[in-house]
This record gives sequence, C-alpha cells and structure tokens, in this order.
Amino acid sequence: MKLLYITNGINGAGGLERVLSIKASYLAEHYNYEVVILSLNNNDDNPFYHFSNKIQFINISVGGNPITYILSYIKGIRNIVNKVKPDVISVCDDGLKAFYIPKILNTKIPIIYERHASIALNKNGSVKGNLIAFLMQSQIKFFSKFIVLTNSNTKEWSGDNIIAIPNPLSFELQVGNSLNEKKVIAVGSHSFNKGYDLLLKAWKEIVFQYPDWELTIYGKTDVNKQFVRLAEQLKINDKVKFYEPVVNINDKYLESSIMVLSSRSEGFGMVLIEAMACGLPCVSFDCPSGPRDIIKNGVNGYLVRAEDISAMSEKIKWLIEDIKLRQKMGNNARENVKRYLPETIVKQWDSLFKSLVK
Repeated sequence: MKLLYITNGINGAGGLERVLSIKASYLAEHYNYEVVILSLNNNDDNPFYHFSNKIQFINISVGGNPITYILSYIKGIRNIVNKVKPDVISVCDDGLKAFYIPKILNTKIPIIYERHASIALNKNGSVKGNLIAFLMQSQIKFFSKFIVLTNSNTKEWSGDNIIAIPNPLSFELQVGNSLNEKKVIAVGSHSFNKGYDLLLKAWKEIVFQYPDWELTIYGKTDVNKQFVRLAEQLKINDKVKFYEPVVNINDKYLESSIMVLSSRSEGFGMVLIEAMACGLPCVSFDCPSGPRDIIKNGVNGYLVRAEDISAMSEKIKWLIEDIKLRQKMGNNARENVKRYLPETIVKQWDSLFKSLVK
C-alpha cells in the first residue's frame, strides 16, 4: 500500500514530528507500506527524530504574500498527488489550510486528517480563534476519517467520521529508575499553551520548603526567554534549569523522579506516556483533553483542576515527601502505558488504512 503523509515539516522537535517518525517508520519496516512524506520548503532536511530509510521524502516550495502562498500550496499538493498516486492520504498539520485539502484535491483517494491538538488551542478566547475553530469544524465532513487522540477529544468535534487512535510510545518500557533523584521534569516548547508561567509559580511554593530539589525543563525556548526571565523574577532561577530539546529524552526521564505537565490544553500529552514508560508518577492539570485519558488520578499520578497552581504544588509536595508513594505510582504508570506500545497502536492504523482502500 502506498501512503502519502502531508505535513509542514519533520525537522522540528515537537510531538507531531516524533509521532510521525514512529508511525511512518513502523508501517514501512513492519507492514511493508510504501511511505511518502510531503513537507514544505525543505523542512524535511535534518529531521530531529529518526525516520526509516525506506521512507521517501518530497517537498514543495511555498511563500510570498498570502495569495501567492496559497496558490503555490494548492499547485504543489496537486502535482505531488498526481505524481505519487497514493492509495491513502493522511494530513498531519494543525493549521487551517490543511482542513481544505479534500477540496483542494477533489479526488476519490481516501483522505484522513490526524488532529494532534485540542480545539482549545485554536479557540483561545479570541474572535479570530473562534472563527478558525468554526472553519475547521465546517470541513470535517469532507474527510474519509477524522482522527483524534483520545475519547475526550471526540467530544470536541461534531461528525460521524470521528474516531480516536492514541499516540504510540516512542521507546520501549524502561527499568531501573529508583526515583531517588531529587528532580522534577517538564518537557515541551516555551509557549503560553504549555503553562510554564503556572508551573514556575507552583514551584516557588515548593522550592523554599524543599531546597535540595530541582526543576528541569526541556524544550525550545522562545525568543524573549519569557520563562527564564520569570524564574529570575520569582527568585527561583537557581532551582530551575532550562535545556533545549534532546533526542534521547528517555535518559532525562530516568534521571528524574516526578513528571509535571502544566499545559493549558493538550491533544494527547505524549510526554506523559513517555515519562510513565520510565516509571515516573505524573502530576498534570486536567486540561482539555488528553491527560484525563492517560492518568488515573491517585493511581499512577495526579490530575488537578486546570490552572490551579496551589493544587499542583500540593500534589508535587506529596510525591516529594513520600518515596514509597512515588515508587508505587511509578510502577502503576509503567504498567498503564503498555497499551500504547507501537505494535498495538500501529496495528489500528493498518486496519484503518486497509478498510478505507476496500
């Protein structure tokens, strides 16, 4: 089967790129799919994550003013589809333009859309955000299938073609973490949506009571280094360390004892299942929509009310104070995420693709 993925690029360090590298590679290596990945403006150069050498990479050039950009995008997409002649097309792009690909192509080839973010990311309380969310919703019916990541995500959209397939784990289950290291870890880019302003304020309530503990944050920093400066303003910068993204993030989880997710919204929460695979208990805001489908509150971690800084601080303190609780929840976490192993998740994708071709 020939499968064409359409995305903006694969050289970033985000969750979309990481998941695509796992799924596409697994389909090529284990199911003998002929996989082609289409990117924009050479954004397939130097991918951050590993992709199978069986995958073919193609890119189109787009740019200029908005009209020129859209016209070059339409022309490029059509030309590649006519050249590749895929059996199935999968769109992996959280931007508005991707929702119009069925209309752009006007083809009988099955087209699916993979949604990696919560609709809350687009709405964000603004008129523009609500308009974008409305336009996205209006296009769902034109896809053969609209794929979200959790059962909670299915409630954000309207349509009879919506199904949930979670993300696969990016590495094997890890053992040997005693959870003795006095480190709390957070992973994700420095954006408003990741809520590091909330996390740093929660950490301020912790750090003076437990001065021998450290918060480490791995993620691409923003130009203004807003969170680095906030840590300085809160006078906790000596207990917070910021690092750029790393490929071997599992090594960093294994050097930590607690994982924290402070996002305002998540499509899934890839970092949660990665941390759990390394035996870490997790503390997360109950944001829309992914964490509540992954964390069993009080069993393998804690879910606290969205943006409740004091509640997050309290739960982190509980885990800091009780190593036996950390270890019990960590063991439960490792067991819980076995349901996300690639051999389980990619099998669902294979079944979906074959059903669409039939």
